[in-house]
Amino acid sequence: MTPSGGLRVLVADDEAPSREELAYLLGHQPGVGAVRTAASGAEVLKALDSDEVDALFLDIRMPGLDGLDVARVLARFRRPPRVVFVTAYDEHAVEAFDLRAVDYLLKPVRPERLGEAVRRVMESLGSEPAAESHPDDETIAVELGGVTRFINRSDVRFVEAQGDYARLHTADGSHLVRVPLTTLEEQWAGAGFVRIHRSHLVALHHVDEMHVESGRWTVRLGDDVLAVSRRHTRDLRDTLVRRARPRQQR
Repeated sequence: MTPSGGLRVLVADDEAPSREELAYLLGHQPGVGAVRTAASGAEVLKALDSDEVDALFLDIRMPGLDGLDVARVLARFRRPPRVVFVTAYDEHAVEAFDLRAVDYLLKPVRPERLGEAVRRVMESLGSEPAAESHPDDETIAVELGGVTRFINRSDVRFVEAQGDYARLHTADGSHLVRVPLTTLEEQWAGAGFVRIHRSHLVALHHVDEMHVESGRWTVRLGDDVLAVSRRHTRDLRDTLVRRARPRQQR
């Protein structure tokens, strides 16, 4: 639950100019109360031992304990603060997703993007994680060898454009339907299907892994690996991180 006096925030960065700039920007965000700073991972853990912190805006590359190391330690806390990674490098987004970060900001941080991160932290604190609600599943009729079969939309891992048709890929095979990819993109957006390329939609709940190599991103869905276009990379990464909820300790 968000404290009445505003979010209690800790900013950690080993570079003083970046640390002070981010603290200044956070101090001017609606909903933010006290803002403290730390210059290392060790200082973060020391601060958390003595003070209540709601959110940690954490640089990744720091000497000694880096930001990812700190986040792994926090995962063992009974009630860990929400973590927002702030870094100049985008190759750590997958690990941030695995560590259940609330958001992942790239430097230089724009005030409006920082505001979005603060809103995500407040939303995360304001409600307990719960099973996501999905629209009622849809049954799709497909033809294969003159036989009509019925498959569930929830079983579709990704959709591939094929002219005015679309091919639905499931764990058991693929099925051609007489519907353009753009139409399915509009109709299935509420069910968690997102565009990652001009030729592909993916079902977010089937994404097992997001990977970057030499600046090129891919997603893995079971045995299938699909390229993510540069145009869609940031939106997909932000969506996956946003959907990730902090693990609850029992």
